[in-house]
Amino acid sequence: MGAEILRPDQAQPDDVVLSWEGADVLAVRLPQLSDSLDHILAAMERRHGMPLSSLDRKAKQSVVRTLEARGAFSVRHGVETVANALGVSRFTVYNYLNREKSL
Repeated sequence: MGAEILRPDQAQPDDVVLSWEGADVLAVRLPQLSDSLDHILAAMERRHGMPLSSLDRKAKQSVVRTLEARGAFSVRHGVETVANALGVSRFTVYNYLNREKSL
């Protein structure tokens, strides 16, 4: 997901500090959601073994379902980013999303 591991003394207010037996052992800096979406898309391409734009329609619909479950469309420009990765229009992504909600 693109998180960064830091020493506890480097933690900022938005970081997650992990403790073990009462002592802070490390801090985790989570990426911005938009950066996470890029990581998720890259991982999906690796899993499919090809660019997402090369997938058939059914596989692209499955990708959209997975991304929706992960909150990808709550990210600003998430639909546009996914549409570009899939090689489809925003309208098509919205159709995939609406199709799932009607089932």
